[in-house]
Amino acid sequence: MFLRSVPRLSRAMSTRLFSSFIVSPSELSTALKNPGNRIIPLSAEWYLPNSPLNGHSEYLSRRIPGARFFDLDAVKDASSPYPHMLPDAATFSAAMGELGIKKDDTVVVYDGANMGLFSAPRVAWTLKVFGHENVKLLDNFKKWVEDGLPTESGDVKAWEKTSYGASKLDEGMVLDFEAVKKIAQEKLEGGAKKLQVLDARPNGRWAGKDPEPRPGLPSGHLPGSISVPFGELINPVTKSFKSEEELRKIFEAKGVDMTGETEKVLMCGTGVTAVVVDTAMELAGVQGKRRIYDGSWTEWAMRVDEKEGLIVKA
Repeated sequence: MFLRSVPRLSRAMSTRLFSSFIVSPSELSTALKNPGNRIIPLSAEWYLPNSPLNGHSEYLSRRIPGARFFDLDAVKDASSPYPHMLPDAATFSAAMGELGIKKDDTVVVYDGANMGLFSAPRVAWTLKVFGHENVKLLDNFKKWVEDGLPTESGDVKAWEKTSYGASKLDEGMVLDFEAVKKIAQEKLEGGAKKLQVLDARPNGRWAGKDPEPRPGLPSGHLPGSISVPFGELINPVTKSFKSEEELRKIFEAKGVDMTGETEKVLMCGTGVTAVVVDTAMELAGVQGKRRIYDGSWTEWAMRVDEKEGLIVKA
């Protein structure tokens, strides 16, 4: 699956309703007040399996008025043993239709107020993988709540279904297990110099010192991978992305090639926070191809043998 790079998500990208991929609460609030705008707020709230919080329950307790809920654990490849892997195109289209979303709608994806930015980038990326053009990312719902912008709660009636139409997965944005295994084996042999693997998990899990949240999985990392914990890219107070300058300094300090001479493979636990890193790289102006390893560490740790040297402990 070595095709083309992930589409650019820069703040300067022109769109029909918003001037950039990143949308502020005030921008979204103003746009929603115009009844002529077909804008769908889409909650992507999701939590790790060891968290006491549940994304759908949190959505029901507090959400942007009119928001729909994209369930990462439901809109997936049901045949895969790995959590929330990308669905096929038909499953994706059906899910969008169930949510009453049309192909030409502007969809603004957001996280819960608890996280700020966590799983929303993954859902926004998923829409882009299947060709939905008008996708934005709210930065963020925490600020929306703090600014006193309107919210609603309670059960939600089923949305009026739409016929979303056919979709097609852009394989150039994704890497599968076999492709990543080939990269890792080349790294073991001192090759793949023009390719960097970035891991968004917390450093303790990358180093093999802390346990994975999914019982039974060994921690560690791919040979030659770089630890870029997604939390380091987020302002701990505002839960927004750090500034462009701060992001650049972080990537440079970690040895990430900024020029585009190397391709980047992004991974994490299950392909969620890898997209946080992907988005931060775009905002920081990191050049070059970037692809997400969908199965990420969960698939990797379940399929490789540590004796092969493909799971490294720091």
